[in-house]
Amino acid sequence: MQTKYAIVKQAIKSKILDGTYEPHAKIPSESEMMKQFDVSRHTVRLAIGELVNEGWLYREQGAGTFCADRSKHQLQQNAMQNKNIAIVTTYISDYIFPSIIRGAEAYLSDRGYNVSLFNTNNDHEKEREYLERIITTGFDGAIIEPTKSASANPNINYYLNLERLQIPYIMINAYYDALEPYRVLVDDERGAFLQTEHLIKQGHQDIIGFFKTDDMQGTLRMKGYLKAHREYKVPINPKHIVTYSTEEKHDKPIQELEALLNQTDAKPTGLVCYNDELAIKLINVLRERNMKIPQDMSIVGFDNSFLTELSEVKLTSVEHPKAELGKAAGKLILDLIESNQGKGSEGAIESVVFPTKLVPRQSTQAIKADALEKIK
Repeated sequence: MQTKYAIVKQAIKSKILDGTYEPHAKIPSESEMMKQFDVSRHTVRLAIGELVNEGWLYREQGAGTFCADRSKHQLQQNAMQNKNIAIVTTYISDYIFPSIIRGAEAYLSDRGYNVSLFNTNNDHEKEREYLERIITTGFDGAIIEPTKSASANPNINYYLNLERLQIPYIMINAYYDALEPYRVLVDDERGAFLQTEHLIKQGHQDIIGFFKTDDMQGTLRMKGYLKAHREYKVPINPKHIVTYSTEEKHDKPIQELEALLNQTDAKPTGLVCYNDELAIKLINVLRERNMKIPQDMSIVGFDNSFLTELSEVKLTSVEHPKAELGKAAGKLILDLIESNQGKGSEGAIESVVFPTKLVPRQSTQAIKADALEKIK
């Protein structure tokens, strides 16, 4: 359990790191902090004293305590250290993330950079913790997969402070729209359009779409799903759009699919899945009901991961470049670092969006011929 003075100290430090207390700005008085944290004057003085000794704050006799300008200290620290890049992802060891990380790591290590990996588990508090570490440790740059990128983010100030300190960062897989950062992405909207179009062209009219909507990828994939229905003039059944959050991903899609399969009116014949990981879970639900794939239900995944080959029925999926995306992220962050150092080439630095393509396998098939005729 943290001591009271440690809590006060960390709170002050966090406000410095997120830019709330700017260099040479006066921080609140001891009395104000006593009220704010409900602690004694001794506790506040102990916290402030340590921050002064560590170079985060400085005192002026008769004027108060001020936030130190650590930008010069940061530059000196960077110059003294080896070349270091932080990679922050929502997950590290599962699904497609190892391939993305390996792609970035290989590119950066070939150019003499050390890579430190951080895993947020799609949690804003973890993201904040690692952003603070990036700022204080003196990384040359950072490759970041944003946390719950479709939601309001409480850590925006940390990113703005990275910009103020001239620590380059890029985002992968998604990005915080308000920041307009450099990024490396897959064309998620087009990918989901291809998923849905594939089923529609096979005669499917009742297609359930599953989308994790606290991440930008999910909202864009839902958009592609809707766009394909509209382009092919296939009516959209609102009940066939299943949305869920990170916290709900293990239970809600399964429960919603079971409920839709239990309905007595029109039965769905196709599933468009947020990713391959979800597709495999839903295949298990169908098998428990003795439903055959693709005879009773066609299903399409996203990411073309190793999971597509693990199932008895090989999964149709949308390609994700994975290692190539990681490599492109490594190149982009180094371009930004070299540009900051005045070593960059004259060419413009640009974000990267990878095109998508469908990889057909055994999990989808055409349905009745008369249904096909209706959409031709």
